[in-house]
Amino acid sequence: MASEVAKVAQNVEEKSAGGLQRKLGLSAAIAISVGTTIGSGIFSSLGEVAAASGTALFVILAFLIGGLINIPANLCYAELATAYPENGGQYIYFREAGSRPMAFLCGWISFWATDPPSISIMAIAITNYLAYFVGFSPLTMKFIAVFLIIVFMLMHLRSVEGGGKFQTFITAFKIVMFAILIGVGFFYFSPDLMSAKPSGAEAVPVGILALVAGISATTWSFDGMASVCYMTGEIKNPKKTMPRALIISGVLITVLYVLLSITITGLLPIDQLATSSAPVSDAMAQIPGIGSAAGSLTAIMAIIVIIGSLSSCIMFQPRMPYAMAKDGLFFKSFAKVHPKWSTPHISILIQCAIAIVLVFASSLSDLLGYFTIVALLKNFLTFGTVFVLRRKKSGYHPMWKMPMGYLMASIAMIVTATLIVSTFMWAPIPGIISAVIAVATGLPAYYYWERKNKQAAV
Repeated sequence: MASEVAKVAQNVEEKSAGGLQRKLGLSAAIAISVGTTIGSGIFSSLGEVAAASGTALFVILAFLIGGLINIPANLCYAELATAYPENGGQYIYFREAGSRPMAFLCGWISFWATDPPSISIMAIAITNYLAYFVGFSPLTMKFIAVFLIIVFMLMHLRSVEGGGKFQTFITAFKIVMFAILIGVGFFYFSPDLMSAKPSGAEAVPVGILALVAGISATTWSFDGMASVCYMTGEIKNPKKTMPRALIISGVLITVLYVLLSITITGLLPIDQLATSSAPVSDAMAQIPGIGSAAGSLTAIMAIIVIIGSLSSCIMFQPRMPYAMAKDGLFFKSFAKVHPKWSTPHISILIQCAIAIVLVFASSLSDLLGYFTIVALLKNFLTFGTVFVLRRKKSGYHPMWKMPMGYLMASIAMIVTATLIVSTFMWAPIPGIISAVIAVATGLPAYYYWERKNKQAAV
């Protein structure tokens, strides 16, 4: 086994990633993971977690436990990424687990229903915060969103190294901003607010149920850490870099969220926090000297935070259709690598073009949001591939194996299953319709490309 792992590691270092080159180091890998995860959601999720938890202590514990239970998912991805150190993420893991149809459906859903909409939604979110300072017409906001998409598209088209450096910079910048807020907030922290009970406490869930509800409300705040797995084929020394990047990202995000939750609950009464639509802004307003400027400062923070997420998504998302095209399961042009820039330029261009169309069809973007439950099912089944692949008699030689592998994979599946159930209860009919659409459109497309592959092989 050791010799097989050594051979895999040697082959990884000797060969480029199918036309793409390994140019990204540990800092860029962490930046992609952290930059994707810490987005605009944290500006509202604190209030949602407070409403579900009922007490300041449970808000803090919810983020702590929420982060800890997401670490097994990162460990699963670290093992899978070192077993198959190439671009494509989940698509690759399903393919190697022996299910090409599932692998195709994974990429098909990502391309049409989840990835481009996320780009358009984030671009629009940035313009919404910009509108806090300058009054824009709805049409002007859409054109600004398009401009932002084009700017980052061009950056990631021209250089994966340049994109990685920018991603590292903007992610470090957003972390520093949160660190300053936490540091300043601690100076005006009120321990009394930590122990205070909300008014009307009899209507608030208590005990373990409140804590579980709070943990459930944090789950989306941790989503996105595995995004770096889309680009494993462009990561230097994946044997060491991928596990380190995923573990460090999980710990860093958890620590940041826990410290932020301590600061916010120490500045804002829990009942006010639970009903706030802008908890970070309301908490900042409690700091002497900030007051009315809190809204402006929060808008600036949000713009920088979402820019990091937008850049990251434009950088990593096109790598999955690129991997599919290399296998003959997508349009051939998506597998092209620019001879000068060494980036999958066609995949990047088309994905951003679809996102631009969605900017002008916001109702369609909202509709595609119902595919969330399908995306969660992908995650659930991805963790299940660990059980399948570890039982393979040959061909599975991860360069890094997670400790207590089956237990970690089981925890990751349980956490994801909880999300699936809660999401299904929120929108059961749209969830079912989305799943039917995904299969009804995906399977015919899969068999079309497979038939073309067989004809080409004859």
